[in-house]
Amino acid sequence: MGSFSFNSTSYVINDWRATFAIKKSHEAWRATIKNRFDRFYSYVKKPLDLNNHKLKVKSNILKIALFATGLSGIVAEYVLSTLATYFLGDSVFQWTMIVSIMLFSMGLGSRLSKYFENNLLQKFIYIEFILSLLAAFVSVITYLSAAFIGVEGLVIYSLSILLGLLIGMEIPLVIRINDSYETLRVNISSAMENDYYGSLLGGIFFAFIGLPYLGLTYTPFILGSVNLIVAISLFVLLKEEVEIKVRKKLIAFSVASSLGILIGLLFADKAIDFGETERYADKVIYTKQTPYQRISITQSKGDFWLFINGNQQLSTIDEVMYHEPLVHPVMAILKEPTSVLVLGGGDGGAVREILKYPSVQKITLVDLDPAMTKLGQDYPLLVEMNQNAMNHKKLTIINTDGYNFLEDTKEYFDAIIIDLPDPKSVELGRLYSYEFYKLCYKQLRPNGTLITQAGSPYYAARAFNCIDKTMQASGFTTLPLHNQVITLGEWGWVMGAKSITKAHLKQMVQNCNISKVETRWMNQESLTLITSFGENSFPNQTDSVEINKIHNPVLYKYYLNGNWDIY
Repeated sequence: MGSFSFNSTSYVINDWRATFAIKKSHEAWRATIKNRFDRFYSYVKKPLDLNNHKLKVKSNILKIALFATGLSGIVAEYVLSTLATYFLGDSVFQWTMIVSIMLFSMGLGSRLSKYFENNLLQKFIYIEFILSLLAAFVSVITYLSAAFIGVEGLVIYSLSILLGLLIGMEIPLVIRINDSYETLRVNISSAMENDYYGSLLGGIFFAFIGLPYLGLTYTPFILGSVNLIVAISLFVLLKEEVEIKVRKKLIAFSVASSLGILIGLLFADKAIDFGETERYADKVIYTKQTPYQRISITQSKGDFWLFINGNQQLSTIDEVMYHEPLVHPVMAILKEPTSVLVLGGGDGGAVREILKYPSVQKITLVDLDPAMTKLGQDYPLLVEMNQNAMNHKKLTIINTDGYNFLEDTKEYFDAIIIDLPDPKSVELGRLYSYEFYKLCYKQLRPNGTLITQAGSPYYAARAFNCIDKTMQASGFTTLPLHNQVITLGEWGWVMGAKSITKAHLKQMVQNCNISKVETRWMNQESLTLITSFGENSFPNQTDSVEINKIHNPVLYKYYLNGNWDIY
């Protein structure tokens, strides 16, 4: 058995102390190394963080630019589509074609952008400057071209292509510029996201602010200003990315574009008024773009004309030759009518004639556009024309869609008088449809009568006959009427009644007594004339006419394809 000596114990203790000392020195060394590494990393990390922050800021600037250009681009499409509808008609066709052509052009613009290899930011800024001027002046260019050369359709579609090409270059260029700042996955998704979000805001702006309050005169300048702000902001905030030799050119572009838009803002109204005056060949004394239509009034030699979207609605020269046949045949054959519904007729001419029947206790006028009914109530020339009828105590004005009103109302009427613009679009054709006339039939009292303006029985014979046939299909006995209105040409109406044969209805109209009604044009003889037609002069315009239905809107095609070239 071994012995445990004092020397052995000392050795073990000393060995442990030495080991502890070595371990402690290692820890101290590791701590020193870590401390020095941390200090070194902090020096390296600061520029790295700063650089990443700068990249993120630049990327965010580009995303904001795409948001703004997305807003501007979608509003440009809406402005051009509205201009095309106003000048060329057929809103569904024009909106479809303008949007489609612009999208196609944007595709071409995207394709062309691949040929830009260097200085992408500079090229993007140049594109924004060009877009700012082009977008700002679309309305001015269109109106002046209509006034001087009469090729507004060609101008509108050419502008659509140019704007589409430039807008199409924006997203690809921004994605390529932003490629240095973000990964591809994040870059593409964020670019498209911001462009689409801007498009939503642009649609809201156009629907609720641009068209209702700024109109087609000033909304384009808001577009141009957006592109201008984007160009200047990118130049200022990303100046170090732009070549020094190009900076002076961009400054010159900034000044020139800003002055151009400012001058345009100051004189756009005068330029468009000039274009309107040249278009109508008379002095424009009132014009207003509403959310629904453009209303214009012109004056010449003491008379005035009312236009909606460039189409004449009435002239004080001969409006009685339109309003009296519209009202008196349906009112005169009724015995003591008390309640009358007028759909459209915001100018007040029809209401003026209805008020000549003392038995009428209530007139309900339904017109979609409050601006039109307000004009009929307040505008001096219209108030004089309608003899202040729009402010009569018997009249109730409701600003809503006529179709929706008939669907919701629980009232019944002795007569329904439909005084709407011509059915030259799908939207208006809905108010000349089988379904619409069925609603009218339902809300008429058993002996009630209905009449609608129906365009020209000669210039648009198929459209006129389509309205007649559609009313018959909905249950009415119909009677076509016509009259020569000096400024409109040969114009027509279709009258409808319940439970009366066609021959008896015609006889009732021709024999009714209107001698007690104060009129300026109509008399007993005229009742025979307006119900009499000669032989069919346009057989090719009346064959194979279909019923106009909401799901099969044929009427507007018949109208647009009429013989208007002989008018």
